[in-house]
Amino acid sequence: MSISPIYRPILPLATFLLAIGFHSPVFAGDHGASVFEEECSDCHSVTQGKNKKGPSLFGVVGRNPATIEGYNYSDAMRANHTTWTADRLDAYITAPKKIVPGGKMKYDGLSNAADRTDLIAYLSGLH
Repeated sequence: MSISPIYRPILPLATFLLAIGFHSPVFAGDHGASVFEEECSDCHSVTQGKNKKGPSLFGVVGRNPATIEGYNYSDAMRANHTTWTADRLDAYITAPKKIVPGGKMKYDGLSNAADRTDLIAYLSGLH
């Protein structure tokens, strides 16, 4: 599964602007942070080096899976050799068990495409 065609044209621009330090509510904003808080924060932190039940998501966009030192990843995640791009994160957040069968993340997925896009834009700004 990929990002909705409605959002696909702006995601590269949003990701680029966030990567160079441009922070705007239009791109990363309050909604992406709210989605993180509601959907992810019980198990993940956005603070560099602070793992919870899941690894820190600080700098996740562009990172290879299972590379946070000190976090005990599943064998399935360690075998996942793709980079966390926006598209790959979108697919994973939609259906984690489908993308990484045997992974230990206990989350069924986020079906709302707009929420996923805003969440990924928010995560893209964490560096």
